[in-house]
Amino acid sequence: MTKIDRRRLIRAASLAGAGAALAGALPAWAQSASAGLSRQLETSTGPDVALRVGRSHWMIDGRSAHATTINGAVPGPLIRLREGQNVRLSVANELDEDTSIHWHGLILPFQMDGVPGVSFPGIRPRETFVYEFPVRQSGTYWYHSHSGLQEQEGHYGPIIIDPAGADPVQYDREYVVVLSDFSFMHAHTIFERLKQQSGAFNMQRQTLAGLAAGQDQSFADRRAWAGMRMDPTDVSDVTGAAYTFLINGHGPQDNWTALFRPGERVRLRFINASAMTIFNVRIPGLAMDVVAADGQNVRPVRVDEFQISVAETYDVIVQPDEHRAFTLVAEAVDRSGMGRATLTPHAGMATEVPALRSRPLATMRDMGMDMSGMDHSAHGGAAGMDMSMRNPENAPQVAMGPGVQTIAPMPVDRMDEPGQGLEDVGHRVLVYTDLRSLNPNPDARAPSRALQLHLTGNMERFMWSFDGQRYSEITAPIPFRLNERVRVTLVNDSMMSHPIHLHGHFFELVTGEPGHRPRKHTVNVLPGGAATFDLTADAPGDWAFHCHMLYHMHAGMFRVVSVRPLLAARS
Repeated sequence: MTKIDRRRLIRAASLAGAGAALAGALPAWAQSASAGLSRQLETSTGPDVALRVGRSHWMIDGRSAHATTINGAVPGPLIRLREGQNVRLSVANELDEDTSIHWHGLILPFQMDGVPGVSFPGIRPRETFVYEFPVRQSGTYWYHSHSGLQEQEGHYGPIIIDPAGADPVQYDREYVVVLSDFSFMHAHTIFERLKQQSGAFNMQRQTLAGLAAGQDQSFADRRAWAGMRMDPTDVSDVTGAAYTFLINGHGPQDNWTALFRPGERVRLRFINASAMTIFNVRIPGLAMDVVAADGQNVRPVRVDEFQISVAETYDVIVQPDEHRAFTLVAEAVDRSGMGRATLTPHAGMATEVPALRSRPLATMRDMGMDMSGMDHSAHGGAAGMDMSMRNPENAPQVAMGPGVQTIAPMPVDRMDEPGQGLEDVGHRVLVYTDLRSLNPNPDARAPSRALQLHLTGNMERFMWSFDGQRYSEITAPIPFRLNERVRVTLVNDSMMSHPIHLHGHFFELVTGEPGHRPRKHTVNVLPGGAATFDLTADAPGDWAFHCHMLYHMHAGMFRVVSVRPLLAARS
């Protein structure tokens, strides 16, 4: 298990100028306050933005690495635009391989979406591609490669779009907080190891000491799980054993730092730009008012912690009144490590870093076996579960084969749950059902049809798919008629979370107040659970639809959605 030496972190954080050595590898907005910079000083703005994709040396916690960079930096430059303007983004490829940029969450013509093989051919080495489109929205978004595994290697950056009119969120200063994971191991090596052994990076398996301390499963439950070839500690595919968790390109020892004046309203724009890591975010001693999700304004919700899945964004307001430092904690969902930053009234001031909490264990609920209404004793607990439950007669019909290891027999909607390991933390954690759109939903029509898709996989062989079919095995896209309303239900038949992202569209989660349901472009579907959204297919073209766990997508959990006018759909 990878641990963080708290004393060393605090000591490193207190050294004046500790971040100065990283200044050449980071954009100014991402440099720490200890380097004398605490605000977003340098940005790229429209109408013309020039970006270069290349390879650069990079320092993380005092260790040298190679990264795929944008304008020589990780994260790439902050692109700041305004709703209603036109923008031209010129992307020059200085790599020896193809690259691309996808503008995550932006509503634009599909030819500008940046997915090789779907919306354009990609950007060849030594070539330049110009993305040009009108900016039709506001909020917090980001951009990243859709080529190979470059996203894992540092190819990502933030986008802020200011509203054309008054911003309904009032604040005195703001910071972008880009969360990510980085490995000194090559991305393709990570994937190869996952294919060889799906638990290759799980260093938190159960022990005899854990059993004796009452922290792990009983012997009977362990035998049952082993009989099902499942490991309840296998919460994340890639863990702190391979990753350093970053905030604005800084490792935990580097301690990215942001300044505030006591009493100010500070807007923190969180972006999860990681390849594989779901983060649990909290600032001990500070409540957070969530004011936007995936760039869309929501009615403020006060929480102490929130889980942010891969590719999601959340904007929060904090108002520190005390003249002291606060630690911003971004803890990996499996608690194998954390990203760490500091909010402080003075550069160089830091505070204690909380210890990693106990790692969570998957439950029968995470297997899609919701036993909450059953008498467990009659079945002998988990040990009494028969393997036949993995594929009951009334199970949904999916393409069974070597790529489908399990089918959830009793999946339930889990959008009212805070996420694995956050059920009993003793404070308020954000859940999807807390979210209410600030503005009325733009399309009040009832759905005209329903579509159910299963998120399937074989964890042992690291195969991932929709409805049991990997992308390489699929010949036809998922068809939608232009402007039709469709209710889509995603059923997770696996024991891993899947953040599902639809390009070119927003959808409304089917939860909460009708007419003010939260609008998102990414929804995290918990293990063994389900999530439902209503979609208006209002963007003609071909769009990527995929799990945003990078290696899940790479292994086959990817589809294309085709939106066509009615006449074209009939031809």
